Formats: sequence, structure tokens, C-alpha cells
Amino acid sequence: MHWYEDDGFWSDFSGTMFSERRRTATADVVAGSPLLDFPAGSRVLDLCCGPGLYLMPLARRGYVVTGVDLSPLMLKRARVACEEAGADVRLVQADMLTHVEPESYDVVLNVFTSFGYFDDPRDNEQVLRNAHDSLVPGGQLLVDVMGKEVLAGWIGRPKLVELDDGGYVVQRDTVLDSWTRLRTDWTLVRDGVAREASITSFLYSAAELRALFEAVGFTDVRCYGDFDGSPYDNHAPRLIVRGTRVGAS
Repeated sequence: MHWYEDDGFWSDFSGTMFSERRRTATADVVAGSPLLDFPAGSRVLDLCCGPGLYLMPLARRGYVVTGVDLSPLMLKRARVACEEAGADVRLVQADMLTHVEPESYDVVLNVFTSFGYFDDPRDNEQVLRNAHDSLVPGGQLLVDVMGKEVLAGWIGRPKLVELDDGGYVVQRDTVLDSWTRLRTDWTLVRDGVAREASITSFLYSAAELRALFEAVGFTDVRCYGDFDGSPYDNHAPRLIVRGTRVGAS
């Protein structure tokens, strides 16, 4: 079993990744982001939607929203959150490596560094191909990751994250294979019991991810440093790459 297939991992560590503070911050980002300003009624796919932090605020902007995730647990939490908020969102359990809905969406989003999970780089490229094929001509793909240039500014310093239930998580990042991959080791301590897990993913610079977009057929590929549309440079908190599908339907 790969780490991303383990619902026990998502159960234990989702409180760190998807805290209530982050949920509130995400809602603010979606409400004000020029990169997420689409025509009313746009069909938007959140690929690897997790517990749905983007789903509800996207629906509030008047979009027709679908969330896809591999984890039954994350989808269950997304469903509960959407129902409590009164958001009408379609949810699908599927693997991003194989999930394609031909020409079904105006926008595909992949956020929170949910790209680069697969050990074979050809599989990660296939994810982009699937997204490309799921878009209508003129549709946009946006991928949000921790860029290699950003990571280089703070790698090597462990992080301590305190949880709402009194537990805490220690996160340690290690660069692998000549700056092509990253391993993140997590130690969760709760009620005197420690739980450890490791995740691995590919690392991308802006130039590398832009080249991948172009290789699968995207055009007008642009890189941003955050969802406010700021430039990607050494001060950027994130790497956001946006490309457009071209061609006749």
C-alpha cells in the first residue's frame, strides 16, 4: 500500500493538514482570488479534494463543483461539511491516475501540493493528461504546489504544529535524489502515544512544472507565487501553474 492509499494516515494527520484555521483561510482565498474568478456557472473539478476545504467556497461563488478523491474517509468528511453548509457539490471516489471525464469541466484545480505523488514520473504526467482531457477547449488547469525554489528557503528546519485536541505533530523534510524528490516524516503525539508516518513526492521548479504542462498540450502556461496573482519569485509562498487547453471540441 502506498502512503496516499492509507486512510489511517489521513485520519491521523488530516487535523494538521486541514485545520479549521486553514479552512477559514481557504474560504477567504477563494472569495478574493483573481485566479479563481470564473464566469458564473463554470464547471469546476477539485481533483484530490480531501475534506472539501475548497468545495464550499467554490460553490458559494456560483460554480458547479465536483470533488474527486481516492480516500473514502476524506470524501465522507467533505460530504458532511458540504451538507452542513448547504452546498450542492458532487463527490466522486476515484484515483487521479485514471480518472478522466472527457470535456466535462471548464476548470480543474489541484491544490495543497496534491501533485507529484507517484513514484514513476510518467504517472504524474498522466495526471496532467487526464486533467487536460477532462477540460473543454479553452478550459484551465491550476496546480498549486510547494515549489522547489520556495522549499529551498526553509528546508532542514523541523516544524511543530499544535493540534486543537492538545496533541502535536513534528514535521521533518528531507530532499532526496538530487533535489527531485521530497520525503516528509511526521510524528504525531497525542495522549502520550506517538504515531509516525512518511510521505514522498516529486519536487518541481517553476520551469519544470511549466514544461510538463506544455508537454501534455497546455498553452499560455503561467506561473504565480500565490492565488492573489503575484509573481513567482524567491519571496513567493507557493507555486501556482495555470495552463489552458486549446483545440476544437
